[in-house]
Amino acid sequence: MCGIAGAITTKPLDGARLLRVLDRMRSRGPDGCGHAVLPLGQRALSLMHTRLSIVDLDARSDQPFRKHGMTLIYNGEVYNYPELRDELKSLGAVFETTGDTEVILEAYRQWGTDAVKRFEGMWAFALHDPARDILLLSRDRFGEKPLYVWSRPDGFYFASEVKALAVMVGEKPGVNTGQIRRYLVNGYKSLYAAGETFYQGVVEFPAGSVAVIRDDGGVVPHSYWSVGYAPVEMTLEDAAAQTRDHVVNAIEYRLRADVPVAVRLSGGIDSNIIAGVAQNVLGRKVTAFSVLDDDPRYDETASIVRAVDYFGCDHHAIRIPKTGFLDRMERLIDYFDGPLMTISYYLHALVSEAIHEAGFKVSLGGTGADELFSGYYDHYLFWLASQKDRPDFENLVEEWRGTYGRFVRNPFLQNPRAFIERPAARDHIFLGAERFAGFLKEPFAEPHSEGHYSEDPLRGRMLNELFVETVPVMLHEDDLAAMAFSVENRAAFLDSRLAEFLSTVPTRHLVHGGLPKYLLRQAGQGIAAPDIMENPRKQGINAPVTNMIDVTDPTVRAAILDNSPFYDIVDRAKVETFLGQGTTLNSESKFLFSLISAKLFMDGAAAADL
Repeated sequence: MCGIAGAITTKPLDGARLLRVLDRMRSRGPDGCGHAVLPLGQRALSLMHTRLSIVDLDARSDQPFRKHGMTLIYNGEVYNYPELRDELKSLGAVFETTGDTEVILEAYRQWGTDAVKRFEGMWAFALHDPARDILLLSRDRFGEKPLYVWSRPDGFYFASEVKALAVMVGEKPGVNTGQIRRYLVNGYKSLYAAGETFYQGVVEFPAGSVAVIRDDGGVVPHSYWSVGYAPVEMTLEDAAAQTRDHVVNAIEYRLRADVPVAVRLSGGIDSNIIAGVAQNVLGRKVTAFSVLDDDPRYDETASIVRAVDYFGCDHHAIRIPKTGFLDRMERLIDYFDGPLMTISYYLHALVSEAIHEAGFKVSLGGTGADELFSGYYDHYLFWLASQKDRPDFENLVEEWRGTYGRFVRNPFLQNPRAFIERPAARDHIFLGAERFAGFLKEPFAEPHSEGHYSEDPLRGRMLNELFVETVPVMLHEDDLAAMAFSVENRAAFLDSRLAEFLSTVPTRHLVHGGLPKYLLRQAGQGIAAPDIMENPRKQGINAPVTNMIDVTDPTVRAAILDNSPFYDIVDRAKVETFLGQGTTLNSESKFLFSLISAKLFMDGAAAADL
């Protein structure tokens, strides 16, 4: 994990500015830094890199990495680098390092831009090839590693973080208030569908893409990977066995590091399977970190204690602090260059801080498992809709009532036939949007829309979430919550081979015996606590914001309601009334967090300091 930045300009960035960019990316790479200025056609290419040493800790793998006249800056991990290195050696390549950075460069030398199709991992890189007089940009399939681009009249800029773009350019990009409104009214699931960021003119380089850039700075990304639903007939037993093999391989790859790896452990099945595979299949010593809350709606203490007892692993428990919430939020938002999407990432940052303080540089988490294996409450109802013609359909409904259906709080999802009666209904996704729009000074209404990925109702939702609605947002937040404390976050299940296999599994196998994520639960049999594997309730890191902040405290209320550009778009009087009403619904608690997060972001964005 590292930080990268670059600029294609008429004149190279001066030395002082290069050093300032490196300083701004220090938390992404505290173990080393470097820069290079190279010709690209009639322009100058300035490249910057900060390093967090994970694989091949020697300075020989520092970046910018130069070989064969080419120069590479790279953020991420290519997990299958040992296999690729052996293949490249058989083709005549000679290696001077033992890490993955040199493998990327040699793979490009051998296979050109098609090299990225052979990589299994997470990355954002820029590779300068003087022989072709090009710069190659690429980003991993799921978008685990960030890459922002800003095309301006004076040049083309790219970086791991918006703050680095601002330093390179010498000014902050303007706040995109339309995206703020979208976030407040429709929530985080609406953000990537809009194709915008919280900054005017700044966009993300698309995941799963590569672009060849010449000195004119024109960028036309081309997709090199996609996955869709293409079922192949197989038995439930075959699906479960192959899933387990792929899950084990995916986790084994993501444990590759020359430094210790931590596991972010919740009471849910995803993180327990990660810990179970690591310890009980691969023989790796597990050190787990968990955040605990006293609220009975979210308290996972009993499940986490059960997991720790089962594994007998080292465990660090982090209690959610009851003070200092606004100060922590200000610091995190300053680093995130945007609002925190949900309170889960405030908690993720708490865990990352503890992981860093314990001396770890890498953590594993379960991001993407719900979208790959079908883990959300609405997924079960979409699955029921896909199975409506089965002769045992009424039995399936009763199974739902006795398991997942017992825990559903969203009123739109309490009818097991919801998507049979209204297949296109998506009321549950932007829950409360009309009410929340009433807080804005100007009208805002943007109905939910989704891409057409599959005729199968469940697979269509899962693929929308995987590529647009949830996973891109979670990966963005995962990266920042970890890198704020110089920790590399790895998503254990976002493996292309696993995703490709699951795309061939018939939908009917995704739920069984009243349990969603059935195939993943089966993968955990014998390696994680059985009662956790069989728990029908969805578990995850969460807590209400009112557990961390007392909005009746006059000092807190004054901080939330003080003068701000935020109140140019939001009605302050309505916020004040809202603070006095209390938040009894989960959607209200989430909206309160969004108000605070967006307000603090706009306060910080208005500051002059770069």
